[in-house]
Amino acid sequence: MVPLAGLIDTAFLGHLSDVRYLNGVALASVIFNVIYWSFNFFRMGTTGPVAQAVGRGDETDVWLILGRNSLLALGTGLAVLALRQPIAAVGFYFLQMGPDVREAAIAFYDGRVIGAPAVLLNFVLLGWLLGRSKGRQVVWLAVVGNSGNILLDYWFIVRFGWGSYGAGLATALSQYVMLAVGVGIVVRSTIPWQLWPQIKEKLWRPAELRALFGLNRDILIRTLLLVLAMSSFTNFSSSLGETVLGVNALLMQVVLMSAHFMDGVALAVESYAGKFYGQRSVNDLTWLLLLGAGGSVFLGLAIALTLIIWPIPFFSLLTSHSQLLTQIPTYVLWLIPVLGFGGVAFTLDGYFLGLTAGRTLRNSILVSVLLGFFPLALVALRLNSPQMLWLSLAVLMALRTVTLIRQVPIMNQRLLMRSPEAAS
Repeated sequence: MVPLAGLIDTAFLGHLSDVRYLNGVALASVIFNVIYWSFNFFRMGTTGPVAQAVGRGDETDVWLILGRNSLLALGTGLAVLALRQPIAAVGFYFLQMGPDVREAAIAFYDGRVIGAPAVLLNFVLLGWLLGRSKGRQVVWLAVVGNSGNILLDYWFIVRFGWGSYGAGLATALSQYVMLAVGVGIVVRSTIPWQLWPQIKEKLWRPAELRALFGLNRDILIRTLLLVLAMSSFTNFSSSLGETVLGVNALLMQVVLMSAHFMDGVALAVESYAGKFYGQRSVNDLTWLLLLGAGGSVFLGLAIALTLIIWPIPFFSLLTSHSQLLTQIPTYVLWLIPVLGFGGVAFTLDGYFLGLTAGRTLRNSILVSVLLGFFPLALVALRLNSPQMLWLSLAVLMALRTVTLIRQVPIMNQRLLMRSPEAAS
């Protein structure tokens, strides 16, 4: 549902008379990617600990994590909303675009930033439900939120003619709809009010807060570097010309769509990995990782090969601009390494998040981004080479895969040594 809403956003904007709306939204989205993906630790830092608490049978911790993380997310979201003007000033200072594209980008930003508190609270709700293996409720939240986004897109962009501002406002309002439904799901749960005194006592304990912020710090660094790499890809594309920017924006929609499909597998891996970690079941963790990686790679390569064989029929749905459609086949082959390696990398992300191994993820992304992506991307910018820019993205995914795979046996050995069987 999430990539479907993004694709329909692109389709509505890609069929407007001027390509500046599509390009403006692509660039303004960089700011939100940096903000929201960086704070995605509210989701990632919730699922693993909740799943481990479920594995231990610790109901107090399950609800404690929801309460504490929700309060932190609400405070952070309100801070983003209060600082929206300084954030915009800094973000647009670094983005490269012409005046017409900038106008469209600012309009999108003004509409979408309203949803900041709802976005971060939804991260916590989704993480909490995933940690409890409540996949059906997560699907309902996705259906409600993204269906609302699609409907509002139609009214704001097509019927009202609000262009990029309408796209941003539709996304923001749909997040509040999703939040309302999520709160309803939590309220309908059997809330153990008798545990409230224990939860209240532990809510702001310094030791637990240090552990929480330590995990979230590593996840924040990991996510921020990944977002900076993906955002730099879009920003560097702008330096290579409006046509390259438009083509890469369309292809990145496919990458993001595929990432969400593969992330569905990764989220399941994360939830079960946390549960198996709580149970100290190393054998189950091994089979879980193999199954998850195989499923993700299959999904990624199936999408890539389909679009390589039939590129124009699909991308014609997203845009009517011929100068973009004629250039798509030149770059579409890069989807194979990007999505192939990406499938394994996303699964490994879920695995280590379930084990709350934030430091492992942080170290992997440091190597992948600083030693792999950025050196190649800067060379691509200097040589004015879109092909090398895609190579930098493929290398990023490959290095993430290699560095994380090397840590799996080490982590399993540690768990084996801590298991009850080893202790006995």
